[in-house]
Amino acid sequence: MSTAIPFQVVNPATGETGARLPFIDEIALTAAITDAQAAQRSWRGVSVAERAAALRRVAQLHRDQLEDLARTAVREMGKPISQARAEVEFSADIYDYYAGEAGKLLAEDVIGLQSGTGSAVLRKHPLGVIVGIMPWNFPYYQVARFAAPSLAAGNAVLLKPAPQCPESAFKIQQIFAEAGFPNAVFTTIFATEEQITEVIADPRIAGVSFTGSERAGAVVGRLAGGAVKKSVLELGGSDPFLVLDVAELSAAVDAAVEARLDNSGQSCNGAKRIIVLDRHFDEFTELFVGKLAAVTPGDPMSEETVLGPLSSERAAQNLESQVRRALDAGAKALLPSSRDGAFHTCGVLADVDESNPIHREELFGPVAIVYRAADEADAVRIANDTPFGLGSYVFTDDPVQADRVADALDTGMVYVNGVGLDAVELPFGGTKRSGVGRELGSLGIREFVNYKLVRTATG
Repeated sequence: MSTAIPFQVVNPATGETGARLPFIDEIALTAAITDAQAAQRSWRGVSVAERAAALRRVAQLHRDQLEDLARTAVREMGKPISQARAEVEFSADIYDYYAGEAGKLLAEDVIGLQSGTGSAVLRKHPLGVIVGIMPWNFPYYQVARFAAPSLAAGNAVLLKPAPQCPESAFKIQQIFAEAGFPNAVFTTIFATEEQITEVIADPRIAGVSFTGSERAGAVVGRLAGGAVKKSVLELGGSDPFLVLDVAELSAAVDAAVEARLDNSGQSCNGAKRIIVLDRHFDEFTELFVGKLAAVTPGDPMSEETVLGPLSSERAAQNLESQVRRALDAGAKALLPSSRDGAFHTCGVLADVDESNPIHREELFGPVAIVYRAADEADAVRIANDTPFGLGSYVFTDDPVQADRVADALDTGMVYVNGVGLDAVELPFGGTKRSGVGRELGSLGIREFVNYKLVRTATG
């Protein structure tokens, strides 16, 4: 893995470049791990109620600093300001959720004995120090998703942020300090990839949470597995959006547009493959293409902007290259797209068959692929014909069909007749190459917990 990417803000909308921040040196990194281990040993002894109170303060500080946090995210990775505010709000909700639910979720479970006398309980203890390797596309939400349940359970956290998001990471660090968290319970490290390899192998590290690309996640998974450590991997997705037995298409079209353009098309669980029954295909694609054609990239600091730049010029170049390869392999552009720096216009591709390399890739930007399905079974076949299995969307007026298709889809999440339905209480994660483990909801706090059986016999 390369270590060439510096921790530095490069505003994708303006090209304005911030200062390069130094990588942590080996002495400081060793000290950070040592301090985190010592802090965790004390933190695990703090009552769940006290931990919850600290998390509530973190949530409130996110809300108090909402505008500054949101504008920082816009500068770092270019998301529209309205979406950046929503991300900060959602992050605060996550801290509040685990503050409110930790007591119940961490309570011991009594096991009914099938034979013998005495008792058996399952107690939930923290694992230790958990390292989180986080991406750039949601600099606050991704951290909250990993850190809130880990800290609520009594773990300590080492955060390695994305190289282009050092300012947001620094602000999160400050929030934890302001909230009164003990020193070294939450620590940000500007580490190189080689250093992270060493961190994962360090016996003082108990687990790893990674969100990012499939390729990097596979490396992290191998490293964690080699060190016999628990890992949670939230990787890529090429989520299908199925338009089935609907009498009226407008709601499905609007939802497909929203699901494709969320975060300027840079959401792992965004709808990227639109699969439409044959009888709806022509009308749907005409409406879908028309709505996307009306959306143009704009200043992400403007309140009216729906589509900002991609996270970097390199990201936009990668998307442009994918589209070009798809067209070279026989795809048709129903809505041609173009790039200007980090800005990339909306696009729609059709006639992408199984031999087209883009058929099994993830398009991270405002370009959708539309597929014509002969019937429900064919739609499900197309949806499952991918190495990914994160989320999926099903639009139908028939509740029986909705249940049947939800069961048939090989994904970790199915959303029926709606998009943007993510919530703090709902688990997030996928199957296949989309990763392992779950975040959020009751499942999120279980990932880095030792379920300790205590069996007591009585004479």
